[in-house]
Parts: sequence; C-alpha cells; structure tokens
Amino acid sequence: MTSLIILAAGEKSAEVTNWAGRVGWVVGLGIFVAFVYWLMRQGWKWRGSLQSDLPELPGMPEAPGEARLTLSGRYHGSTTAGQWLDRIVAHGLGTRSRVELTLTDAGIEVVRPGATDFFIPAEALREARLDKGIAGKVLAEGGLLIVTWAHGEKLLDSGFRSDRAAEHTAWVEAITTMNHASTTEGTAR
Repeated sequence: MTSLIILAAGEKSAEVTNWAGRVGWVVGLGIFVAFVYWLMRQGWKWRGSLQSDLPELPGMPEAPGEARLTLSGRYHGSTTAGQWLDRIVAHGLGTRSRVELTLTDAGIEVVRPGATDFFIPAEALREARLDKGIAGKVLAEGGLLIVTWAHGEKLLDSGFRSDRAAEHTAWVEAITTMNHASTTEGTAR
C-alpha cells in the first residue's frame, strides 16, 4: 500500500487545458466568421449594383381609395418573375420584414416597418397565385401569396405570407378580378 501512495505522489497529471492554443483557435474562428460575413455583404452589394437599372419604387398615392382587402404578415422578398431564386435586392426589395398590405382600386399599398414602403399600381398588377417558395423561403404548398407586377422593364414576383393563411385565396381572387377588369377595359377602348 505504501508503494501505491509513493507511486501516486510521484506522478504528476498533464495540464488539462492549453489556454494559448484554445485562445488562438477562438480568435481564428472569429476572424473566419467575420470574413465570411464580409463576403456575403459584398455579394449583396454587388447584386444591388447589377440591378441598378431598376427604377425607383412608386410612392403611395395621395388618395388611394377605399380598402378592399387588408393583410398583416411577412414580406419575404421579390424575385424576377418566374425565377424564384433570382432575388431582387435593389431599392430594399430584398429586405424581409413585417408587412401591412392594403388592396385598393388604385393598387396595393405595401407598408413595411423598418424597411422601405412601396406601392404597386393597379395597372402594373399582372397576376396573383399561391405558391410554396420564393428566394430562400420554402413553405408548404400554397403557403405564400405571390403577386406578379411590372416595374420598369421587368416583371417581378413579390412574396407575402399572411398571419392568417386562409386570407391568401381572397387576395388571389381580388387581384385576378382587378386584372381581368383592367384587361377588358383596355381591349374595349
């Protein structure tokens, strides 16, 4: 037994933590994360400069008329129409945010707290549909309200998700009816 006590007292444990090595790894990892973030930001800016030909967003009209429908929910972004992964970032259209939509006879008011508000004129509306995804956001089938509209020379798809998904169908029907009425008026003239 005495030999065990002498043996245990004689050996010394190795140092458990190499603090200098650990600090080096943490600092290195922090620099790597910052570099990746910087690259992502540069990519976002580059995409915005490529889309600089997109005109300024229409502002709210002075008298938009009576609200036909309203919706509270989330704005998930805009893409080139038909290309659900080609995100539009110019003029703040790539910024996800809360949203308050109001459909009037003049068009759709898009009010986004903390982001740029914009207006989609009724004559710019092309269609509305239910879909499952838009640039970086995929939901269950029919989980997104996609509004297709003309802005300058481009057709855009803007994705919205209501806090109450049952509202989406009414929006699709109302926008389709508005679009059909304006098309009929245009051919009758």
